[in-house]
Amino acid sequence: MQLQQLAYFVAVAEIRHFTQAAESLGIAQPSLSKQIRTLEKELGASLFSRARGNITLTPAGEILLPLAKRILADVDTARLEVRELAGLVRGRVRLGATPSLCGGLLADVLRRFHDSYPGISLTVEEGGSRDLVRELTRGSLDLALVILPLAEDTPLVTTPILREHLVVAMPSDQRSRRSPMAISDLRDRDLVMFRSGYDLRDSTIAACRQAGFEPRFAVEGGEMDAVLRFVEVGLGIAVVPSMVLAGRPRLRGVPLTLENNSASVTRRELPPPPGLQRTIAIAHRKDVAPTHAARAFRTTLEEFVAEAAREETLPPGVQYLS
Repeated sequence: MQLQQLAYFVAVAEIRHFTQAAESLGIAQPSLSKQIRTLEKELGASLFSRARGNITLTPAGEILLPLAKRILADVDTARLEVRELAGLVRGRVRLGATPSLCGGLLADVLRRFHDSYPGISLTVEEGGSRDLVRELTRGSLDLALVILPLAEDTPLVTTPILREHLVVAMPSDQRSRRSPMAISDLRDRDLVMFRSGYDLRDSTIAACRQAGFEPRFAVEGGEMDAVLRFVEVGLGIAVVPSMVLAGRPRLRGVPLTLENNSASVTRRELPPPPGLQRTIAIAHRKDVAPTHAARAFRTTLEEFVAEAAREETLPPGVQYLS
């Protein structure tokens, strides 16, 4: 099995057309078809179904595709790492982060890193934590800022760096009946909900079910900016990280607790239960050491967060985990 054959296979799998895939690779279509047939013969299984001109993956092709992408990504990373050591290039960092971090402190970290290492290219992928874990596992990212806990079998190394509290976002001109709000206060409220893949979706639904009710959605399926905008215009309220409300004067955040302490003079405000606060960790794959560039970025990030904690300039509701 050759790397070139895997690259040809991935191209056909993504484009689903042999001629167009050959054009994108800059080779003749017969050469591409020959390499695919050689690969299929070596593996002992057909990779594509070619019925009536429609190209689809066989079960064997479906299994091979994510593995091939990961192998090619690892080879690309190794090539860049060796070239970096040889002084041919400065390197790259492919970073994944949740929208709340991309819109918050990450921009300042990226600026500091770019000032220190202007020759290193930066690519940032914004997405829900579960999506980022998948991309990091596939080798599409070097580092990712993800939400803990992860599944026990996830092949990643994680280091907790931040803890942030979740709040109920609502229009600034709308008053809540209680502050802080209890999870039970969400029972009869319309919620604006994130799309699948966001840990915030899962944690909010889980907290509501733990309180004995199913949440009611006014609209669902949004990314972070869309959710905040929907809340601004009054479609509903949303459970969000406190840091995303900075710079949004039309929104206010109400803290969440397990129960409301105004119901009894003997009750006290309780710390947020699981799902009402979250821990952010920096992660990389166990089986591949981060590149020099990725390690430099991680150091920059950790130094920036530690410095911000000492100077008390972290966003509201965010704690540094030293």
